[in-house]
Formats: sequence, C-alpha cells, structure tokens
Amino acid sequence: MARIQPLDPPYREDIQELFDLAMPPGMDPLVLFRVLARNDRIFPRFMRSGVLDKGPVPIRDREIVIHRTTARCRAEYEWGVHVNAFGRPLELGDDVLRATVVGEADDPAFDERQSLLVTLSDELHDTSSLSDATWARLRETYDELQIQELIYTAGFYHTVSFLCNAMGLENESFAATFEEMAAT
Repeated sequence: MARIQPLDPPYREDIQELFDLAMPPGMDPLVLFRVLARNDRIFPRFMRSGVLDKGPVPIRDREIVIHRTTARCRAEYEWGVHVNAFGRPLELGDDVLRATVVGEADDPAFDERQSLLVTLSDELHDTSSLSDATWARLRETYDELQIQELIYTAGFYHTVSFLCNAMGLENESFAATFEEMAAT
C-alpha cells in the first residue's frame, strides 16, 4: 500500500491536463502520478520535467538508460512500467530487459551501443560522474546535446526511483516484475 494515498477521480481540470501529457487516451493515470497529484507544488514540475517526448536521443537508447537506472535503484514499480509500456513495444527482447536488471555492461544481450548506455548508467549511479574514457566513447556516438539528455534522463529516473521506493508504490497491474523477468 502506498504511504501516501493516491488521488481519486474526479480530478480537477488542471490535474487532468497534466495526466493527459503522459497517459494514452482512455488509460487511468499511473499510481505514481496520482500520488504526486496531491502536491500542487511538485506535481506540475514533475510532469513537465520528463523526457518521454520525441527528443534528440533515439527512444531505444533512452529506454536502456531508464531501464538500467531504475533497475540499479531497485525501483521495480518504474522499471516494470517501462518494460511493458515501452521496452516490449520497442522490441527490446527479454534477454536485453533481463540484462538491465542482472547483467553487466559486457552482457552478451547488449549490443555495443546498449553496453555503452549501461556503462553510462552504472557510472552515474555509482560515482555521480562519468570517467574520461566513457565520455570519449560517448562522443564517438552522440553529440553534446544528446549526452546532456542521457545524463539528465539517468538523473531524472533516480528521482523517480526515489519517489517510487520511498513512497512504497505497489506495481501497476500491467507492469513486469523483477521476479517474472528472472524466470524467463
């Protein structure tokens, strides 16, 4: 049970407009969004600060960073949402999705680009920085704006992970679980 009760409908118009930024038509807002919607200061900032729009980083690359970051933070709620809402539709195979939880950067499930993104995620998670070697490798594949966005994405999903874990959010009914992924 969430430590903060999620907001129940009917929602104020301004809150519904923010839900609509991130939710497909006809889908109920995520529990995370409904819990944050109780806070008029945080919720609008949170909903406008994400990177799920079309940006300079390819969506599959962004998702590897999100999956690895949330897995390293043990944020099963957010990892599981992204597995089924983005990872599988993008055809990131179960071997890749599993490796975001239990693999290392050199896991055979990852291609060279995914391995680099896992390295970025791991270094940021472990040291809050990037080594010169990783920066040089990133520069071979991405421009400066893309690298900034990758760093921002990892940082944003650390925040999301902190929120999900500390508020005790239970997995969404449609979300994957670490246990399910380990069994495949």
